[in-house]
Amino acid sequence: MALFDLPLEELRTYRSRSVEPEDFDAFWSNTLTEARTHDLDARFERCADTGLATVDVYDVTFTGFGGHPVKGWFVIPAGTTEPLPVVVEFIGYNGGRSLPHAHLLWASAGMAHFVMDTRGQGSGWAPGDTADPVGSAPSLAGFMTRGVEDPATYYYRRVITDAVRAVEAARSHPLADASRTAVVGASQGGGLALAAGGLVPDLVAVAPDVPFLCDFPRATRLTDRKPYREIGDYLKTHRGRAEQVHRTLSYFDGVHFAARCRAPALFSVALEDLTCPPSTVFAAFNAYGHAEKEIEVYDFNDHEGGGPFQQAAQLARLPRLLKA
Repeated sequence: MALFDLPLEELRTYRSRSVEPEDFDAFWSNTLTEARTHDLDARFERCADTGLATVDVYDVTFTGFGGHPVKGWFVIPAGTTEPLPVVVEFIGYNGGRSLPHAHLLWASAGMAHFVMDTRGQGSGWAPGDTADPVGSAPSLAGFMTRGVEDPATYYYRRVITDAVRAVEAARSHPLADASRTAVVGASQGGGLALAAGGLVPDLVAVAPDVPFLCDFPRATRLTDRKPYREIGDYLKTHRGRAEQVHRTLSYFDGVHFAARCRAPALFSVALEDLTCPPSTVFAAFNAYGHAEKEIEVYDFNDHEGGGPFQQAAQLARLPRLLKA
């Protein structure tokens, strides 16, 4: 796919037209307050049969939105005895936490690594273990339109709440240095990293890689690739609901979370990305609320973005922030 979005010089100044709800902060404050009425109950069970010699792995269960159990992995260098900086990672769309050996990067760099499973997902490209016990009104196959008729019932209200609770769970382990926490993720995981960055005020770094869930008004009209296309297909059937649906989506737009982030950031964007169009990524980057921010641009890549090159960029930057 050739370049299809705005030229790079225009992307660097592009601003989203997503309208922030007046009660955005109150909505999320109330949501998190409600979630915290449930005991976090973070349980870390040591895994003895992973076959891995260089890391220690814990199977994690913590309490997310609605008191629902959420799974995760906690991976640290083998034999760790002192608290380490923490990297909390969120997973891409329809992927789950997978198996422990899929998560060796950050522990190999000397960090504690917490991987959050995504409720209801984990059957597309990596297995997951967390149910979403909440139903919804009629929706399109996928996750983008579940409960989309109202912000209070929308699927991503639950997932973003889980993401904040995942940071809290990761920090609760005695071998985690809570004062040195970063959030990372690619695609959906990048969108969740931005949400966590906007809702957790004392992170030291945010690293959204080709982030999803950003600039919904443009994304839903610019690309016909799923997952964004799920919203368009829903509106093809539910005619006349576009305004209502976009109002709901505005409470979950990474652009508005980005404006509230107060930690240094490393983004990435791919200029041939039809899944998360580059203008939607730049919309979040340009709105980002901390002056120390960088974006790696991959000119000829689709949604795979920089892949291992972006991981190398993260390894070059995040440890400096986490170990400061």
